[in-house]
Amino acid sequence: MKLDSNDFTDHQPLPARFAAGKPDGQGQATFSDDVNPHLAWSDVPAGTQSFVLVCCDGDVPSRGDDVNQPGREVPADLPRVDFFHWTLVDLPAALREIAQGEFAKGFVPKGRPGPATAHGARHGLNDFTGWFASNPDMAGQYFGYDGPFPPFNDALVHHYVFTLYALSVPKVAVDGAFTGAQVRAAIAPHVLAEASLTATYTLNARLL
Repeated sequence: MKLDSNDFTDHQPLPARFAAGKPDGQGQATFSDDVNPHLAWSDVPAGTQSFVLVCCDGDVPSRGDDVNQPGREVPADLPRVDFFHWTLVDLPAALREIAQGEFAKGFVPKGRPGPATAHGARHGLNDFTGWFASNPDMAGQYFGYDGPFPPFNDALVHHYVFTLYALSVPKVAVDGAFTGAQVRAAIAPHVLAEASLTATYTLNARLL
């Protein structure tokens, strides 16, 4: 199976249009256009009954002591954890493309609605749900796609891995406000093939 995009090249920087955050011109960051990128796939295996799409950043700092602190930098060797930016399940087997902006156009405070979405598919929660949980102006359930917004002072360039899974089942066994980690566990026995594209992104002015 092969995954492609008209909007970014594998292992190259993601244009800011597809990120949730962008440089503010003063060394920090502000909200960006937050548009989901175009994705298309081919060479689908026989027996595919549905697709799952996951976008995950595995370079998120495991501790927040230095995150977004002016005059400090998050060290590159700090242990890192996963942050899910998009989990989309039950995409129909006949589908071969997601259009730019089809699922996300503009950052929505308190989150987009879900889980139901286009094509009869379902969105999971992304990890901005936890990130904004203690902020009364932003707290909510963040379903669907919200793009990169790494710390503006992170010494490490982040990698955003878009992975498409072809499944042998028409529906993933998750319900309600499910998470990316729950989907990964649920689909493990049913994956026929997978394909990935990786985009890089940073808000650190020193690395731009």
